[in-house]
Amino acid sequence: MKSGRSFWGRAVRLVVVLGVMLYAGLALLGGLAANGLIFQPRLASYGGDLAGLHRLSAADGTQLAALHLPNPSARYTLFYFHGNAEDLGDSLPLVRQFHAAGFAVLTFDYRGYGLSAGRAEENNVYADTQTMLVFAQQQLGIKTEAMIVVGRSVGGGPAVELAANARVAGLILISPFTSAFRVMTRVKLLPFDQFDNLAKIGRVHCPKLIFHGVADEVIPFAHGQKLFAAMAEPKRHVWIPEVGHNDIFAVAGDQIRREILSFEKRLTGAPARQD
Repeated sequence: MKSGRSFWGRAVRLVVVLGVMLYAGLALLGGLAANGLIFQPRLASYGGDLAGLHRLSAADGTQLAALHLPNPSARYTLFYFHGNAEDLGDSLPLVRQFHAAGFAVLTFDYRGYGLSAGRAEENNVYADTQTMLVFAQQQLGIKTEAMIVVGRSVGGGPAVELAANARVAGLILISPFTSAFRVMTRVKLLPFDQFDNLAKIGRVHCPKLIFHGVADEVIPFAHGQKLFAAMAEPKRHVWIPEVGHNDIFAVAGDQIRREILSFEKRLTGAPARQD
């Protein structure tokens, strides 16, 4: 009997050890592969002659490509963080629509995207956001209080980070995730994560607006629901039926534009523009 108990005890300990080793291996693999999974830049879709293009130097000297579309009559500047597998050129039709709707626009390419040098990593994106803020304040005269921060998809990560740590006018999220790893794992399996929006969103006190396609096949709709539930007031959600991840602007662009103009109206108390 004693030898039987000893056998099962050793077996249990072996299973536990193997489980711990497997978990550690998965964690290590996840950490090593994370940046390649999260950031997927393509060849630049634009050239150095893009109107409104600025070349900035990050704190470590890395060259960044930024775009500013000024609007002297604008009450707010939209600071836009683009999604994955796109750059300033791909974002240009959208940001021009924002500009035509009466906003000034500021955006930039993450490292490795478009004409920005280097390699994208979470901390680099945060640091480069600070470079953009210095540029906005010192060169363009734009204060964070006059910014509406907009993040699409992976861009929701730096957008939430900024809104949680700076006084901004508002935060708009379009097809965001709760965190980068949970797009793949659905639940928090690892002791670390990247762009953990769910952990930060409760610290965002400005007005918030979130869009998500109910049929999103890349970042499931449940991510938007969980983020909205974790937000403090004031907040508003716009769930768009039968819309996925990459077609949200093509299908619901007019609705998104109207909602953003209405959001601006609630910030200022002024009548929403219809242009």
